[in-house]
Amino acid sequence: MTTEQKYQTVLNKNTFYFYNPVFQEKYESYINSLNETLLVLKNQVETQGLKKQLFEDLLSEKENGLRALLALTGFANESLKRLITVVRVAENKELAKLLLKDKWEEAEKIEAIKEWSDSRIESMIKNNPYFRKGLVNLFFEGSTVPFLTQTLPLFELKKLSISKLKFEVPAMIDTLIRYKEKGSYSGQAENNPEFLLKSILKEMKIPFEHGDLEELFKHKFDEKRTMDFILPSKANPQIIIESSFLVTTSSGQGDKSKTEGNIKKLIAEYYPNAKFIGFVDGIGWYVRPGDLKRMVIAFDDVFTFHKDELERFKNYIKKNLK
Repeated sequence: MTTEQKYQTVLNKNTFYFYNPVFQEKYESYINSLNETLLVLKNQVETQGLKKQLFEDLLSEKENGLRALLALTGFANESLKRLITVVRVAENKELAKLLLKDKWEEAEKIEAIKEWSDSRIESMIKNNPYFRKGLVNLFFEGSTVPFLTQTLPLFELKKLSISKLKFEVPAMIDTLIRYKEKGSYSGQAENNPEFLLKSILKEMKIPFEHGDLEELFKHKFDEKRTMDFILPSKANPQIIIESSFLVTTSSGQGDKSKTEGNIKKLIAEYYPNAKFIGFVDGIGWYVRPGDLKRMVIAFDDVFTFHKDELERFKNYIKKNLK
């Protein structure tokens, strides 16, 4: 077949949108199931009033009960998994009491905590009534807990609204909008931790660049990596900053920590007078203590995005930038 024939094949026989009819029918049944489940719940709320027991029954009796609750509120499954991890590691008495944390299972050692899988959460919902009650309490009252109001982004906190559980029209419209705008919200530069660092440096009138360190580019091209911030310039690097904020966990974190360790060695070799510091933050690192320890070893100093740490960072810059 000639190039032109292959070219014409793609144009003339293009399916435009691929879909598997069998899968489509199966998934449509799943969507209909969620739809009907929520319609029944809506009728129950309207006739019986807003009661926590209705939602506990939803979780315990319906196979897709949790999915239906998440669809109603607009709370993503991954976000719920992150939040459950936060509850498990955070030593906040009010949050623990609201979610009945002490009755979930035996106490866990923080250094051994790993994120629960979907199947583990589903098992907890079916087999532990206190876990079910805790989840329902979260959606009913989570937005009143100061710890969550200070920890969750406002975009997510607004999803823990009792108005959504009442099926109020404005709340349903809010859910639709947040579903639609989630990707745009996540992609906004202003929502990026690096943007905050950039703002701080500009406010302090500190010059900076980002990209490749010149000596590493020339001598260690295969091992170098682009740097988030180089102060004050690539030609005269005194402080080199890398930022890693993770809300998810992955096997790639081990590779990332090893990479930073190698970069530290290269900087020590080619820029022995430069400081290599890191912003390492997020629940993703919190629950991977082994990778976290390897990560922090790579830096001369480590900061988080906590307000106290940001102040310490400013003082560090003033002290070490000549």
